[in-house]
This record gives sequence, C-alpha cells and structure tokens, in this order.
Amino acid sequence: MTGPIAEFRGYLLKEKRCSAHTAEAYGSDLAQFAETLAAGTAGAFDPAAVGPEQVRAWLAGLVRHGMNKRSVSRKLASLRAFFAFRARHYGMAADPTAGIRPPKPDRRLPRFLPESEIAAAFGRVGTDTDSGLRDLAILELFYGTGIRLSELAGLDLADVDRAGQTVRVRGKGNKERVAPLGRSAFEAVRRYLARRSAFSPDSACKALFLNRRGGRLTPRGIQNIVRTRLRAGSGRERLSPHMLRHSFATHLLDRGADLQSVKELLGHASLSTTQTYTHLTRDRLKAVYRKAHPRSDSPAS
Repeated sequence: MTGPIAEFRGYLLKEKRCSAHTAEAYGSDLAQFAETLAAGTAGAFDPAAVGPEQVRAWLAGLVRHGMNKRSVSRKLASLRAFFAFRARHYGMAADPTAGIRPPKPDRRLPRFLPESEIAAAFGRVGTDTDSGLRDLAILELFYGTGIRLSELAGLDLADVDRAGQTVRVRGKGNKERVAPLGRSAFEAVRRYLARRSAFSPDSACKALFLNRRGGRLTPRGIQNIVRTRLRAGSGRERLSPHMLRHSFATHLLDRGADLQSVKELLGHASLSTTQTYTHLTRDRLKAVYRKAHPRSDSPAS
C-alpha cells in the first residue's frame, strides 16, 4: 500500500491507536477499491477524483459477485472513514460516500438444538462431581430461562429466589426482569448450591457460579463449559450458550406459547426481534406437513 492509503493506515495506527488487524483490514478494503478504479484509468489513485457513482458501482459489483452483504457494509465503512480523514486533513469538500446506504443484510435465522440433542447432552453430565453439578446448573439455566451469556455470568447468589423459584436477571440497558425456574432448572441450581462452597470454602465472592479459584466464572469460561458439555450430545462443532437461548424460544413456540410471553421471557425490547423465531417454527411446520400429508405435492403457503 502506497500513497494516500498508506498514509491513512498510518493515521489509524498512530493517532487513532487502532489495532494492526483493524488498520490492515481498512487498508485492504481501500486497496481493493483503488485497484478496481485503476482498471479503467491510467493514473494513480486520486481520492479527490472519486465520485458517488464509482462507489455505488464498486459496491454493486461486490454484491453481484456474491459477497456477503455484511462484508460489503464493512467495506463501505472503510471508505467512509477514509474520506472523513481526507476531509479533516486535506479539506476535501465532497464526500463520495455521502447518502450511500449499506445493503440490507440478509436475515440469519437463529440456530437451535432439537430437544433430543439437549436431553442427550444434559443426561451425559456426571453429577457425582462438584464441577458436574455446577455445569448442569448452568446448562439448565440457559435452556430453562432463555438467559443471555452476559446475564448468566452476572448472576449473584442474591438473585436466586428459592422460595419463589425465580431468578432476577439484569439484561441490556441494565433492565431487570424476573425469570421463572422450571422444575429441572430449579433442582439443578438447588443441588449445585448445596455444594457451591466446595469451590472455595472461604470465598466471599457473591457470584452465583464460581470457578476453581473461588472467583466469578467469566463469560469465556462459561462458553467453554457449554461447548464441551453440548458436544457430548451432538456431533456439531459450532455450539454456544446462545443456541440454548434460541432453543428455549423455539421450543416454547413449538409447544404453543404466545409471542408476547416469549418476548417478555427473553427480555427483548421489541416484538419484531422475537418474531424471528416464528420463521423457524413456520418452516418446521411446513416440512412436517410436506413429509406427512398424502396430498402435499404442492408447496404449503
């Protein structure tokens, strides 16, 4: 990378203190853009000569050749940052990216686990050890309440109401909600709490879930536990706590729960976010219909 792009990359590293990885990604996007322009010109890359039509044509070409729309949006962000830099340091008046909207990303449906895989994974957790009791309680809480990773990691002992069989959850924007504990989740948490002191008898930590040193389990530690335990009941590689949250919502809707109730349980701010799960249940119903009904030759609407 030479000229204006190299200068911008240096600015990101030295003044903005971006990571080398970030600076490299921005520089690579800009170099790709400059190479595309150079294919139709004989001169070097001149930022002042770039117009909106060239930016639009480049982005459209990326989409046309099958690039992920999120990646295209990132490349537009790279161009925006570059031309903002040129305006600030060189007085470049016209921003060729102004008014250009990023492509609307394709909707990605949540990935969830079938009930049979969840039952198999949970059933393989040995509860004859303290770590097994803790890990099963974590799994049951994720699947039994639809709690987020950050929410579970932030749970304290005082958040568990044993009498009411609920747990107080602090969600996004520090909003609180109360999640009911089903029989399996409550029993798993109760059994873990009976042995919690084994992780550190003298620990003053108020966290619900402790690591082996008696401190709060980190989100990364919880992720590793969930991946390891779920892998025992599934041949899948890409596993995460969020898949249990997605499974929670999907299975509730499959069994007839109403959308508004699922929204409240998940702690969603908008019903439109929860509606994503209806696409999963609708597609599954269609698949069942096409497979089982004797007159299902034509697609179900």
